Amino acid sequence: MGTIRLFNHPINKLYLLLIVAEACLLAASTYLGVYLRFAGESESIAALGPILPRALIFTAVIMLGMAATGLYNRRLRDGLEGILVRLSLSFVLGIVLMSMIFYAVPSLILGRGAFALTLSSAFLLLVLTRTIFLRLLVQQNIKRRGLVLGAGERARPITLLRRKSDLIGFHIVGFIPTPGDKICIDETRLISADMPLSVLAARERIDEIIVAVDDRRAGLPTDELLKCRTQGVHVVDLLTFLENETGKIKVDLMYPSWLAFSSGFQRGLLRAFVKRTFDILVSIALLTLTLPLMAAAALGIWMEAGFRGPILYRQTRVGEAGREFQVLKFRSMRPDAERDGKAQWAQQGDPRVTRIGAFLRKYRIDELPQLINVLRGEMSFVGPRPERPEFVQGLQTRLPYYAERHQVKPGLTGWAQISYPYGASEQDAFEKLQYDLYYVKNHSLFLDLTIMLQTAEVVLWGKGAR
Repeated sequence: MGTIRLFNHPINKLYLLLIVAEACLLAASTYLGVYLRFAGESESIAALGPILPRALIFTAVIMLGMAATGLYNRRLRDGLEGILVRLSLSFVLGIVLMSMIFYAVPSLILGRGAFALTLSSAFLLLVLTRTIFLRLLVQQNIKRRGLVLGAGERARPITLLRRKSDLIGFHIVGFIPTPGDKICIDETRLISADMPLSVLAARERIDEIIVAVDDRRAGLPTDELLKCRTQGVHVVDLLTFLENETGKIKVDLMYPSWLAFSSGFQRGLLRAFVKRTFDILVSIALLTLTLPLMAAAALGIWMEAGFRGPILYRQTRVGEAGREFQVLKFRSMRPDAERDGKAQWAQQGDPRVTRIGAFLRKYRIDELPQLINVLRGEMSFVGPRPERPEFVQGLQTRLPYYAERHQVKPGLTGWAQISYPYGASEQDAFEKLQYDLYYVKNHSLFLDLTIMLQTAEVVLWGKGAR
């Protein structure tokens, strides 16, 4: 199974099938729980009222919890044991949220017995579904078969996709060397081009050809690629393939014409209005919900500093179109963290971080004051993280396309933050740039919601803090 683009974001068909199947099973579990509890009591079932609204709400709540615990993250590497832990946590979150819904809307109450049976049925069905899904991931006969045209420098990044979470539902049959390639692929994976490409594709039952030749002028068999295309074989450029499979744009392989002619980079007044409205509503809601937490964080910082010193930390960052603004954060380092006046990257186990600051950083609590930046319009809830001007000046000089990440507002969270560990060097900045460019190219409300849900996983698991 390959990928399809949903709201301009590539979704693996196998994962889409999993989402649909689990949604149906969760809804069915509601009916099952009710009918098991009131077996033979048709009057009790009738008195309960319509089940469908309850089934839809239960499905939405549990799937929200599953998304927040990373169960719909296609790069999840956990085995069945790890999935059971995440599934259990998602049900705990679901029970809490459903209890709040029952309290707010009593007419939706299922009854303790029916609700318990619904939860039990749903959990068992989801465990069975995930067990089957894990087995499907390793089944070769359902995977799409791919053939790489090229065996040189440009083809080499495909060989680095070795984890099960890298190429889901996809199998690389081999690499065909072309004129102009400097062979960089293990010879055991090479396929001799002793027959026309269209014949080879038919013989090997190829579903997709990835064009990754080093020199297109010398090694691109256009006529044969056209034949393959008309025979139903999908032909895709290397950069597009890697974008779909890895969720980032390979800057070191990119050429300007690909960026100019590929899809994405959509703008418009309606899109801007929707995003701004979304930012305001989410920021107000989160400020309201986290106000007690923010008050506790402020008190902890103040007490640790001996009831003196600043609680908030203001720092100049670069925003949309290169405009500078003052970002707000809870202070997590000593007040003299940069006493020499030089900007420094945060390091693993940084000694400048205070004890309270380490906790705040681990669970991203130190970032909460930036909700005020979002309300001011200086930031968006989702977008590339804003960097300091001192770093931006050097990075724009040394990293190609770095300035393009400033085409959108910086964000409180972003695609790079959920896809790559905390960055603390120029190499990390380069890796995160590739994810930021993917977001700038493909951003939509759907992608923003996806990032928000996966950010919950990062916070719950305390990933990437320094």
